[in-house]
Amino acid sequence: MEFYFSRNMKLLVAEHYKNVFSKSQRFGNKSITILAKKNNLEHPRLGLAISKKCAKNATDRNRIKRIFRESFRLHQHKLPSVDIIAMCKPNILSLDKKEMHTQIETQWRLMQKKFLQSTTSD
Repeated sequence: MEFYFSRNMKLLVAEHYKNVFSKSQRFGNKSITILAKKNNLEHPRLGLAISKKCAKNATDRNRIKRIFRESFRLHQHKLPSVDIIAMCKPNILSLDKKEMHTQIETQWRLMQKKFLQSTTSD
């Protein structure tokens, strides 16, 4: 099984971000928010929107992005074909790396369950 995070797994164009922001399903908890919308591809794609409101320092924002990317890379084969935008809330900085991974993985599972239910009910 491949665990790459290649260019085709990323949301790169502003139009794709706008599409997800417009009509998407929201998943999240007190630290993270994930927006997801079905795509017509055979794989999920990830976009990151980590704001300065969430983490003032660039090093903190980059650390959060690395953790999201790593979690996505490891779970991409389980995720449905959706475009995902990951965002955070300011209290994410109080979490350590392991807690952050756990919260992100919980959201991946919820998303997988929700989209699996919607495809079986169609």
